[in-house]
Amino acid sequence: MPVTAAPRFQSVDALRGLTVAAMLLVNNPGDWGHVYAPLLHSQWHGCTPTDLVFPFFLFIVGVSIALGVVPRRQAGGDRGRLQCAVLWRAARIVGLGLLLHLVAWWLSDAEHFRPWGVLQRIGLCFAVVGVLALHTRARVQWLCFAVLLIGYWGLLGWTGGYEPWTNLASRIDAGMLGPHAYLFDAATGRGHDPEGLLATLPAVATTLLGLRAGDWLRHRQVRRLWLAGLAALALGALWSPLFPLNKNLWTSSYVLWTGGWAMLALAACHALVDLRGWPALGRSFGANAIAAYAGSALMVHVFAALGWWEPVYRIGFSGWMAPRFGPYLPSLAFALAFVALWWGIVRWMDRRGWHPKI
Repeated sequence: MPVTAAPRFQSVDALRGLTVAAMLLVNNPGDWGHVYAPLLHSQWHGCTPTDLVFPFFLFIVGVSIALGVVPRRQAGGDRGRLQCAVLWRAARIVGLGLLLHLVAWWLSDAEHFRPWGVLQRIGLCFAVVGVLALHTRARVQWLCFAVLLIGYWGLLGWTGGYEPWTNLASRIDAGMLGPHAYLFDAATGRGHDPEGLLATLPAVATTLLGLRAGDWLRHRQVRRLWLAGLAALALGALWSPLFPLNKNLWTSSYVLWTGGWAMLALAACHALVDLRGWPALGRSFGANAIAAYAGSALMVHVFAALGWWEPVYRIGFSGWMAPRFGPYLPSLAFALAFVALWWGIVRWMDRRGWHPKI
């Protein structure tokens, strides 16, 4: 029997692409001092629209595993070889994240190198969920999902709570990384990394939720997507008074809340793009997601190191827009222009069939 992947869903590429575009939008304002509130992360507890972006991407990683890895296993592919392929790709994603941080450290002449990051978390989640997809069935995957959420709740609740600096995830970051953590207070020895080790466990749960949603999509069980999305939103809201929504800690209520929105978004994209034939906006970004994220990050590091960022923003945007419209609109306009630039780059790559795989 031939070992082939499932047919590609344009809706998944579109949702992935729109998520990457949102990443670039919220990560690259012209002026961090003037950003509209919905485009900022919550300072600690809470969930803004920006706090949906990263869990959406991890959710789509799980969907992609369901559509790519699982069909190959079911078609008779050698599980050992498939597992090696999954782990090798995960290692390349982690390595790319480390390389980008190494470049940023070198170009910025920063004092410390930061080992954790977005791509590192994506790679770890891809590895764990990819292996689970190869070797376990749906019931075991749901059991792992529940154990991760309930276990993480108990772990944080019994070891210091959910406040900044004193929670277990932050204490582990400080103990493991010291000044290499994203945030570190040398006077107290306290630190925190929003992509730290312990909080990667519930991030795996987000990816597992995407795996199960992708399986429903592959089998055209779209009604389950809608119902599960609504149920996850309700459970996340009900849990949040006890275990607050928090991206930095990736709390269990946050997994359910953001996962609910992600399932509803996937169901809506499938209905509009795959079934009704609407244009797959963002598909070019989706087909080159990691390349766009890494390439844009590299551009930012280089521009900052060369001292080009501020004059480009001042001459092209704030210098003439701020006197007329205030400081917030030019900052947003710069971010939109940055997204448009990279949209043009990935569209040009897509038209030439260039889809570099990490």
